[in-house]
Order: sequence, then structure tokens, then C-alpha cells
Amino acid sequence: MDVAPHMSRVPDFTAFPTVDQMHAELDELAAAHPDLVRLRRIGTSRLGEPLRVATIGAGPHDAVIIGGPHPNEPIGALTVSTLLRQLIEDTALREDFGFRWHLVPCVDPDGARLNEGWYARPSDRRAYAEHFYRPAEADQVEWTFPLTGEDYFFDRTLPETEALMRLMDEVRPALVYSLHNGELQGAFYYLSRNDPALAARLTAIAAAEGLPLHMGPPELPSAVQIAPAAYLTPRGAEIGPTYGTGGGSVDYADRFGALHLVTELPYWADPRVADQTPTGRKYHESISDCVAGQRDLIGELAASLARVESDLAVRSAFRRALEDFVGTHDEFIGEWEDLPGTDRPATVAEVVGGRQLVHLMRLRYCGTYLRMLDAELAAGNPTPAVRAERARLGARFEEWFEEAEADAQSTPIPLRSLVAVQLGAALLAADAVRRAAERSAHA
Repeated sequence: MDVAPHMSRVPDFTAFPTVDQMHAELDELAAAHPDLVRLRRIGTSRLGEPLRVATIGAGPHDAVIIGGPHPNEPIGALTVSTLLRQLIEDTALREDFGFRWHLVPCVDPDGARLNEGWYARPSDRRAYAEHFYRPAEADQVEWTFPLTGEDYFFDRTLPETEALMRLMDEVRPALVYSLHNGELQGAFYYLSRNDPALAARLTAIAAAEGLPLHMGPPELPSAVQIAPAAYLTPRGAEIGPTYGTGGGSVDYADRFGALHLVTELPYWADPRVADQTPTGRKYHESISDCVAGQRDLIGELAASLARVESDLAVRSAFRRALEDFVGTHDEFIGEWEDLPGTDRPATVAEVVGGRQLVHLMRLRYCGTYLRMLDAELAAGNPTPAVRAERARLGARFEEWFEEAEADAQSTPIPLRSLVAVQLGAALLAADAVRRAAERSAHA
């Protein structure tokens, strides 16, 4: 399938939509096209926000598209909007392509509202860090699907996760697509099946849009690569015991034999993340520096928390996320130690990727810490310890931000390019499912 015409029709965007704007657009499109768009509520968030899905298309296959599985990753909201509009406008895509689409623009609206401070300034890295929020691991919709293994059991599913489960149980999807993104890494994909041909098509559309491919360290040391910048999607049984989480949407998609796809895209492009030129450093040295940098961060934040812990009065989402990071992240990064095959020259991408991860963690969690302390001050709790740590960590944030900026060689990626890649990936994956079904029918 040639997805370039669909990608070329993606308009320019200057901002990410707020939750209220997402709801308003769904209402507008459903009201304007009642014969095409079915809009309904599938659940309620933890704070009482309606969770809604827009359904459009003729089938016989069903695709579930999940926007905002992490609230600091809102590209998917624009992708859902764009795909819905193209399906409304394009009769062939809607009626002849063979899919009924179930589009969820944002599955964690509570968390999204805590990121809206930077949504209007998507290219501003300072705004992003200062208004950043990402839930604690066990509060993330993407990783709280049930796991029922004998060695590890997880049943603390969230209301938002349960809404997705009910939707999948109802439509029995052939494709589940979870729309993710990162910050300064390159573009890469997770596929639930070992399909190098599809992986190559996916990475090609990212490269065609000028996005650097991610050739640095993978997110997880155990990641299984199936093609450059493409990995097999890890299952919950593999990572849940370490992270204290459940299954992913991939685990639930497996129940229906569905193809599961994750597209991970950066906000900023740094060509070094795709540079495979060997450096003069060993890969294990680069890993050690990255692990040490993150452990220094954990230690500094833990010491600061000890100074204010007895004064904290607000049980904010920021506090829960910060305490989770400080209490558990050391175990996660410990998996990087003693990996085999690291006594080789590190590539530029691997060295830069490790350094950028340290910058990312510093700004994310120092920013979260400052938001926690600001919540205390706003609640009328200006104790000496709270004020002192707010001043000290505020200065530390400035130091870390300047270090990150000095190490950056990045430019903001136009939002339309990011949306075009996620949109093209949806159509390529759906086409792969359709073709596989046709081959099976004729076998």
C-alpha cells in the first residue's frame, strides 16, 4: 500500500489539543456526520472524566487505536483526529479498505490535564520539563492489564485500562495500535510479531519524513531487535516482575490474535542518535556512565525527600510519581549491568543516547519534584524545609537544564511530520493484517 498520499494530506499543527478540545472535536465531528461516526462512552477515568471512542468504517476487520497511553505523549491525539477526518472525507479508505476503526484520542485524560501547561508550546524543552507529568509505573494505563501467571500475578487494573479491555472484548480487534512518543531518541517501533518486512516499511516512512532512526541503546536491555529501529514488543510476563506492573495492551491484544504496533517518535531531532560510527569508548563504559548518572540523580532526590518528608501534607500525583521513581528506578537500571557483548567500541548513537537519557531523567524528575513542592506551597504549607528545598532544587534544575542544552544538537520536529508517520504506520499495519487475512483465506 502506498501511504504517501495519506501522509501528504496531514495539515500543519502548532500545538497539542487540551482534553476539552479533544472532547469538543469529537462532538463536532459526530454531530456533523451522524451517518458515519458513532461516538460513545466506554468508561470513566479515576477522576471522573468520560472515556470515549469514535467508531467509523465498514469492516470486516476491527482496529483499536489508543491515543495518550502515557499523558506526556500526546502526538496520538493529533493522529486520531487526522485519521478520523481522513476516514470521513475518503470514501474508499472508509468503505473499501476493510477496517472498522475504533479511535480513542486520549485514554488517560487525568494525566493529560497535568501536562497541558506545555501542550501549547511543544517545541519548548523548558516548558516541557517544567510542566511534565508521568504517572508512577503501576498507575500507567498502558501497563496495568491483568497478568495471571503462577510466578507473577497482577490484578490492579485501572478504570481506564478496564475500559480498553471492554472495548477489545466487544470488537475482538485484528489490529491494536498504541500511539507513543519519547523526547530526543530517534524513531523506532515495537511489533508483536517478527515481521522484518513490515518493520522495514515502517522505518522507511519515518526516514522519508526526515526523522532520525533510533540506533542507540534500546529502552530495555532485553529488547529483541527484528530490524534496525524495530523490536519485538515485550510482554508483561517479561517485565512486570521488575517494574511492579501488569501486562501491556499487547498482552490483551494477544487474546484475539491481533497484530499489536507501537510507534515511538521524538519531539526533537538529533542526527547523532542514528550515527553508528564507532567511538574510542567501550560500550560498557558508556552504559556505566549512564547508570551512574541516573543513580546520582536518585540519590540526590532521595536525600532531598528525606529533608522534607515529615513536612509534606499534599498527596499529589506528583508526589506519588516521584516517590515511585526514587523507590524503584535503581532496580530497573541495574538490569543494564553485566550485559554480555559490551566490550566493543560504542557507537556515537550509543554514547549520545546514554547521555541524553541522563539529561531526560534529571529534567523529568526534578521538574516533577518542583511541581510537588509547588503543590505544597499552593496548599498553604510553606515550612522552612519545603521552602529551602524548593530553592535548592530550583537552582539544581537550572544547572541541569543548561547542561542538557549545551549537550544538545537538536531541532524541533514539525508536528505534522510526527502525525504523518503515526498515520502512515496505522495504514501500513492495517494493510499487513488485511493481506495476511486474504492469504489465509486463499490457502
